[in-house]
This record gives sequence, structure tokens and C-alpha cells, in this order.
Amino acid sequence: MKTGSITLKEFYSSVNDKLVNGSSQAKSAVKLSNPWAIVVLVSSFILMIGAAYLVYILQDDFSKFNVERFNTSWGFAFFVVAASLFVFKALFFAYNLFLYFKYKPIESVKDEELPTCTVIVPAYNEGKQVWATLMSLSKSEYPEHKLELLAIDDGSKDDTWHWMKEAKKVLGDRVTIMQQPKNMGKRHALYRGFNLGKGEIFITVDSDSVVNTDTLRNLVSPFVVNEKCGAVAGNIQVLNNKKALLPKMLNVSFVMSFEFKRSAESSLDSVLCTPGALAAYRSTAVFGCLDEWINQTFMGQPSDIGEDRAMTNMILKQGYHVLFQRNAYAYTNVPEQYTGLYKMFIRWGRSNVRENIAMSKYVFTNFRKESKFGSRLLFIGQALKIIMTYPFLLFMLFFIITHPILFISSTLLGILIVSTFPVLFYAKRYNLSEAFWAYSYSILFTFGLFWITPYAIATASRRGWLTRELAS
Repeated sequence: MKTGSITLKEFYSSVNDKLVNGSSQAKSAVKLSNPWAIVVLVSSFILMIGAAYLVYILQDDFSKFNVERFNTSWGFAFFVVAASLFVFKALFFAYNLFLYFKYKPIESVKDEELPTCTVIVPAYNEGKQVWATLMSLSKSEYPEHKLELLAIDDGSKDDTWHWMKEAKKVLGDRVTIMQQPKNMGKRHALYRGFNLGKGEIFITVDSDSVVNTDTLRNLVSPFVVNEKCGAVAGNIQVLNNKKALLPKMLNVSFVMSFEFKRSAESSLDSVLCTPGALAAYRSTAVFGCLDEWINQTFMGQPSDIGEDRAMTNMILKQGYHVLFQRNAYAYTNVPEQYTGLYKMFIRWGRSNVRENIAMSKYVFTNFRKESKFGSRLLFIGQALKIIMTYPFLLFMLFFIITHPILFISSTLLGILIVSTFPVLFYAKRYNLSEAFWAYSYSILFTFGLFWITPYAIATASRRGWLTRELAS
């Protein structure tokens, strides 16, 4: 099969054959053929080992620093707060570990039990990748008469519409394509799809993502098994993790974020965010909040970011369960340059601030008949992270100015200790060679992206997607 200059064989090869054999292909290793990759990994490890040695030989300085902190009432108060937060975080991690082992994905139900689905693919300046997305969805092991594909071009300035038409030539009536009159934002494109879709379940897939053949049926099975389920988050991994260093690092981070964190949240029936790259919603739950969602504002301005977190929040508010399906894989493109990465994180950070404020308005009410403990605990964890952002930043600056060597050595040693869990987790789930990127990513985040959350809090009211614009 061929369209334009791309064949399916070439496409499958480009994503390491992840679509051919289902989710087992997610375990394929990334070869460290790039010499820069080896340099970054080795350098990261040497830095942390060197930091551990520095901490060892500077034990007296650490002791003096502790004495300095205790000598003042402010220092003692800081120690009490820091110790309390440390205990909370340690207990919270232990509880998450327990919940992770408790979690089990729901197996796919039979064909006759599968609900009707509308898959919505909004696209803006996506180019030929949208064709690959639609092709991958069309290969799903899902009864054709129960599957509706809607692709919506949100006023793209590139050749996205051309590639949608190319997909239409191949798929025919299996896909419906349409254009927005102008660029109105992802939320409005999804809104149009929700209103046009006929399925019992709505599935949203980003136009830079591809799925396994069993992804859709695995994703929607919880709705059949659990009548209280209102939304399901898919398992997102990085598609372009063979190209550049950042995607390699982010792939390990994504596995921790989804397969560990969301597994724990799912055990509490309270996944906080169903990702735009792959998520499913019960249609009645969507229509229960659709007007509020499309008209959502923040500080008097229409919300044009965080549509996935907002929808999840509003479905949780209705009392529905929100779950995670580890066996429903999607692979998405991530930024390969620092500029694109920090812009993506800023958008996520702003959305996180907005939706935690929104969640605070209902999470301590009687919003659900069943236990509300999990939702409240997860909210407290998120809220503390936001609240402590500026005090932690001020302490970090003070530490850098007064004890720079202690700061660098202790921070790198901390990274070595804390990041060892993600390394072991990824190595157990997939393979060891990729797992070490957790160390490099932690160093990058600590020293190169630490400013994201403070900046996102200070600019939470700003609008704009920040990425996906065409290069000038």
C-alpha cells in the first residue's frame, strides 16, 4: 500500500516495527549507535559518582551546615517543615508503590461486547504525520461497523489537509475529514468532533501519534467492565526516541509517568489527567460537562490549553471513575530541541496550576458516592508541589550562594539516589540500556528546567499553545 512518497512498510520501519506485533514491540531496545548518546550517559554517571565522592570527603562541611541551620529559629523552623515534607513524600511514594503492585490492566472484552466508538483526530500543522496516524488507526483490530474515524484540520498553514485527503483516498468511507473555517484551537476541533460523533465512547488521538493494533479495544474495555468508568487514559511512549537525545530521555520519563504514576492513580479510580495523545471518554460523561468545558475560562480569558486535564477534572467532578490502561499503547512525537521542550512543559505547567485550582473547589465535597480518599490524597500531593515551589527556589538560591560546592555535590548525589528507582523500574519493564537515560534526564531537569514550574505559576493566565507553529 502506498500514498504519496510514504509506504506502510517504510512507516513501520521508521517506528521500529512497533505497529506490527502489538504492545510487545514496545520492548525494543534503542541502540546506542550515536556517539553523543554514549558521551551524555557516561558523563552523567561520572558526574554523579564524583558528587558522591565529594559528599564523602566534605562530611565535616555538611555537619557545619547542619549546625548553622539549627542555630536560628528560622533554621529550625525550616528543618521541621523540610523534615515533614520529606516524611510525607516518602510515605506517599511507599503508598504509590503499593498501589502500583495492586494495579492490573483490564483485558480486552469480546468483539460483541465492544461499544461503538468515535475516534477524533484534531490536527494543526502536522504535515504527513497525520496520514500515518490515520493509517495506524485504520489497522486496529476493532469491528469496522463499530468504529467511526473523524479527522479535523484546525486551519493548518501547511499541507496537513493534503495528507488528510490522501488518507481519505485510501480509507474511503472509513474516515470522515473536515476543516475548521479558521484556526480555533484544539479544544474547538474536539468540540466539533464530540457533537458530530455517534459512538458510545469518544476516543481522542493526537495527530502526531500512532497506536498498536490492539490499542483501541484495550482502551475501551474498562467501560464495559465498570459501569462507573467515565474516562480512560492510554499508555503513552515516545515515537521519535531513535532520533535525538531528548526523546531518549523523555521516553524513560514517560514510562515512569504513565506505567508507575498512573497505575497507582488508577488503583484509586482517580487518574488526574487523560492524555491528549490517547484517551477515551464515555459519551454521557462528555455531554455532562461539554458546555462547561468549551466555555471554560481562567482569570476572565477563554482557556485554550489543557483541554485533556480539564475534561478529566470535570468527569471526576461528576463522580465517575477515571482509569488507566497499561495495555493500550500509543507512541507520540516529542520535541527534539530544548526550546520545544521547555515550551511544552510551560503549557503543561500552566494547565496544572489552573486545574488544581479548579479541583480544589470540589475535591473536599461529596462529589462521589464511593471513597474520595484517593482523589483528595492525589490533590494534596499536587497542591504541595505547587505551594512549595517558591520557598524551595529561594532555598536553592540561598544554598547556591552560600555553599556552592555543597549544593552541586549534594544535588548530584540526590539525583543518583532518587533516579535509581526509575532506572530499575524501566530496566525491569523494558531494558537496561535505555534505563540509564533516567540519570541524564534528572540532571537536565534539575539544572536546565527547574525554572519551568515557578514561571508557569507566575504566568498561569497567559494563553497560547506555544508549539506547532511553522518555522519562519
